[in-house]
Amino acid sequence: MKKAETMEDFKRTPAQPLLLSIPDVATSLGLGRSKVYDLIAKEGLPVIRFGRSVRVSAASLQKWVEQREQHPLPQ
Repeated sequence: MKKAETMEDFKRTPAQPLLLSIPDVATSLGLGRSKVYDLIAKEGLPVIRFGRSVRVSAASLQKWVEQREQHPLPQ
């Protein structure tokens, strides 16, 4: 018999990272690294910079994709 999951069980499981690297974003979107940089430069994919490091918030990425589904950019 399986025990009921408690909050302690959830605290022990690894959480998704808050910030994603560009290769992580590329993998998540099923795109190449250079295309992700293109989306940042030309289509407003939001980033956070720490010196030379570029990261994308997981929440911002989700929101950006949902906005693109609702209002695709004209070709």
